[in-house]
Amino acid sequence: MSFFAILFALLIEQARPLAQGNPIHAALRGWARTASRNFDAGKPQHGWLTWGLAVLFPAALALGVHWLLWWLAGWPVAMVWNVAVLYITLGFRQFSHHFTDIRDALEDGDERRARELLAQWQQVDASELPRSEIVRHVIEYSVLAAHRHVFGVLAWYSVLAALGLGPAGAVLYRLAEFVSRYWRYRNRAGQQPVSEALQRAAAGAWTLIDWLPARLTALVFAVVGNFEEAIDGWLYHAQRFPNDNDGVVLAATAGAVNVRLGGEALKVATPMAQAPDFTSGEADAESVDSDSTPGREPEVGHLAQIVGLVWRSVVVWMVLLALLTLARLLG
Repeated sequence: MSFFAILFALLIEQARPLAQGNPIHAALRGWARTASRNFDAGKPQHGWLTWGLAVLFPAALALGVHWLLWWLAGWPVAMVWNVAVLYITLGFRQFSHHFTDIRDALEDGDERRARELLAQWQQVDASELPRSEIVRHVIEYSVLAAHRHVFGVLAWYSVLAALGLGPAGAVLYRLAEFVSRYWRYRNRAGQQPVSEALQRAAAGAWTLIDWLPARLTALVFAVVGNFEEAIDGWLYHAQRFPNDNDGVVLAATAGAVNVRLGGEALKVATPMAQAPDFTSGEADAESVDSDSTPGREPEVGHLAQIVGLVWRSVVVWMVLLALLTLARLLG
């Protein structure tokens, strides 16, 4: 069932993506604010309690609805629920328009417009970036967004769905990423104080939850790209920064397409114009950048290679899920 649920969700999301500022994601932002305001008392146990309420409770609710629908109406109706949850949590169109607009501006030679679009997307100061650095940051942010919106969700959903836990994995993964980013932003922007205990709990939980998906993404990128260079870059980075999940993905990406990534971080513009959306999946500039990887200077042509890398990786995921589904049906 997971293969068909993912397939339908991706097709629907491509045809009719969720609009920015939709009520579902607004409600999730409100839920995260409510949880931190009412349960964050500043101590480590309160941080974990708040995180569990904000992340585990919605995941358990999604699982409960899945089981209830399966019991009352059978698997077809339960699959419709899975498709609906995946439609909210999974998909390219929640971020790909940023990538497309910046790529089009660069191809037209309008670097000023590309800098403006990059600054609006990530809320950073991009006014002094040369062309190659614009391309580099677009690659980094886009690859990480693809990992968080697509491959990480696929990994957690597929594993837990195989255990009979329905869409709980998709909700768990996306909310874990969102609250870690959102609470950090709220505290930094001064809109609502968030204790250090809660921020550490959310960051620690997100690092743990993203550990396996990040390495699966890196492995798939290696399979569909330059395998040897991608694996070498991944292992070299992992030895130096063992807990840097984003760095593993970027190091594998750099090797897979032979492009230099990493370097001096963009400066985050403050205050941000708006709260980060549930769908945005931005990474703080500080967490994206590290020491530069080997490879060619980033060029606009690399953007097309990144698109091909990502779509080939989706095909590999879908083929693998299709084979597993077929094996279960025949078995």
